[in-house]
Amino acid sequence: MEMKTTTIASVLISVLVVCSFSCAAELLRRFQHAPKADGSLSFLVLGDWGRRGAFNQCQVALQMGIIGEKLDIDFVISTGDNFYDNGLTGIDDPNFEDSFTKIYTAPSLQKQWYNVLGNHDYRGDVEAQLSPVLRELDAKWLCLRSFIVDTEIAELFFVDTTPFVDKYFTHPEDAVYDWSGILPRNDYLSNLLNDLDSALKESTAKWKIVIGHHTIRSAGYHGETKELVTQLLPILLENNVDLYMNGHDHCLEHISSPDSPLQFVTSGGGSKAWKGEVSLYNPSEMKLYYDGQGFMSVQITESQVDIAFYDIFGNVLHKWATSNQRYPTITM
Repeated sequence: MEMKTTTIASVLISVLVVCSFSCAAELLRRFQHAPKADGSLSFLVLGDWGRRGAFNQCQVALQMGIIGEKLDIDFVISTGDNFYDNGLTGIDDPNFEDSFTKIYTAPSLQKQWYNVLGNHDYRGDVEAQLSPVLRELDAKWLCLRSFIVDTEIAELFFVDTTPFVDKYFTHPEDAVYDWSGILPRNDYLSNLLNDLDSALKESTAKWKIVIGHHTIRSAGYHGETKELVTQLLPILLENNVDLYMNGHDHCLEHISSPDSPLQFVTSGGGSKAWKGEVSLYNPSEMKLYYDGQGFMSVQITESQVDIAFYDIFGNVLHKWATSNQRYPTITM
């Protein structure tokens, strides 16, 4: 009887170890997305958008369709806050179609959308946005907490940043957050950071891009996210990440690093913008701050990355390019 009990206990421990390993691995599920035949890649980046077409969301979508066709984009990235004000109530919430399917109707936008969650998404039913049922409703939708998209020429690392922010736990005010999938929090964050660090170290891609909802560097209303500055930024710097893309601040923004090639780009102008919400920032680092609606494009080849920011009229607000970090950058 003692041997049987010991055996059962050993089996349970083994199962727990396997489950723990599997859960950690699932934090960064990997997707393959082939580049164009010539090896290049192009995509649009949008954030903070889902308002049933209001606050110029439809106008932004219109220009995205035009630029998307011109650049022959391969996919679209959302930096989070996909549905306002409180995410989705469930898989049958009409806000999904009203704010997504019925808005982004241009032929060029019927490509894969890779979406991360924002803090407003965590105020609703998080599992609804992650559900494969939404993919059945609209095949271009794909949302996970954290994941990797491998395009051969570049690897894109999507990071679930909302659980990092202390105030959502300690001072949620009137908001109710759905933390059901990330508790215990410390274990979740530790596994995520370890997996991200390992994946970045193992990456052999020409370009490494990390995407999250929250800011690391920003002159906008929210400013810098101190938890990401202390916990995520060191991993990005150590692993020679080229770009960090985010939303959260409702603006378009480009900040350079004084001591590394890492660039910080904010695309949070998908609908409601915050006019005049800007703080003083080192002008040698601030390449663009635009407090209106818009989006950005990214074009990648083996030797160069080009980014551009657009307003709701399709005007180019800012361009920037870099050549594999070995040559001077080009700002236009």
